[in-house]
Amino acid sequence: MVRQAKAQRILTHDQIWVALDRLAARAGLSPSGLAKRAGLDPTTFNRSKRVTSDGRERWPSTESIAKALAAADSSMATFVTLIDGVQGHGCCVPLLGFAEAGASGAFDEFGFPSGHGWAVVALPTAEDHNTFALKVSGNALQPAYRDGDIILVSPGTPVHKGDRVVLKTRADDMLVATLKRRTTKGVELLPLGAAQGEHRLSTSDVAWLARIIWASQ
Repeated sequence: MVRQAKAQRILTHDQIWVALDRLAARAGLSPSGLAKRAGLDPTTFNRSKRVTSDGRERWPSTESIAKALAAADSSMATFVTLIDGVQGHGCCVPLLGFAEAGASGAFDEFGFPSGHGWAVVALPTAEDHNTFALKVSGNALQPAYRDGDIILVSPGTPVHKGDRVVLKTRADDMLVATLKRRTTKGVELLPLGAAQGEHRLSTSDVAWLARIIWASQ
């Protein structure tokens, strides 16, 4: 097991692997590309290698991390900043296809990214450390968002009337819309795409709602 202490904190399996993903992205490589450049088996950092066949977490070795840092011309101090998601003028956030975001287990009960299937994308600095990205597929959200656009979602940013938001229902439906009204009883959403209609949901039907703070163009 690889443990990296910072302020007496023991890091998790996912944090270490996400940091390796960020290290690869920072070097302009895929995880496989980073492993190959480090002189390792190209599959060393693949997602399939992170969990054993019987479901146990597999940790990267300290040797493989050291070789990856050398290949990316980075230091352990840099690796620690990547664990915390800090990269100077930019940042990396978890990325998932919008179509996959409705799957059970993609988020925890608070609307934070969870489980497997997330990639990493470099984006402008996000102050909320729980920020994540979703990739739009299809044309249902035109003209606001096009196929392939990436939207940056911040669960920790206050949401106000008129903000563009992502909402997940307890039935695992994902909605992107403009917040028209929010009360203790429910929410009203205005459509972004011409093919959509206005949505009214009771509070009991809403799993979480978060503000969109940035979108690729």
